[in-house]
Amino acid sequence: MATLQCRIVSAREEIYSGEISMLIGTGTEGEIGVLAGHTPMITLLKPGSMRIQTPDGSEEVIYVSGGVLEIQPTVVTVLADTASRANDLDEAKIEEARKQAEQMLTNQSDNLQTNAALASLAESAAQLQTIRKYRNRA
Repeated sequence: MATLQCRIVSAREEIYSGEISMLIGTGTEGEIGVLAGHTPMITLLKPGSMRIQTPDGSEEVIYVSGGVLEIQPTVVTVLADTASRANDLDEAKIEEARKQAEQMLTNQSDNLQTNAALASLAESAAQLQTIRKYRNRA
């Protein structure tokens, strides 16, 4: 099977660098699957899980909070706002953040607070979904 080079980086660190056989992520227009030889493109990423499959068939799930996905025929690059491996996510902290976001929505006093609460709620939901996907694969 043909492979391509992949690099996933956040503002803080490099999360993954190496050869992959496939990447599946969530762009603003929906899910996208990337194989070697894919048509070049750039798309924005939505918060959610990203799956990479290595040439040996193993799979890794990574959470990205958003960012940019650049695809070239032999290279795929993810520039994420924040990113972490699914097994590094702390479910208890995420649940607490979700509860705080729900309280912010209940106690809102202006549009700025509403938007911040909605963004926090969306990020928490995407992180929890990533954890669940990871558990189903492990």
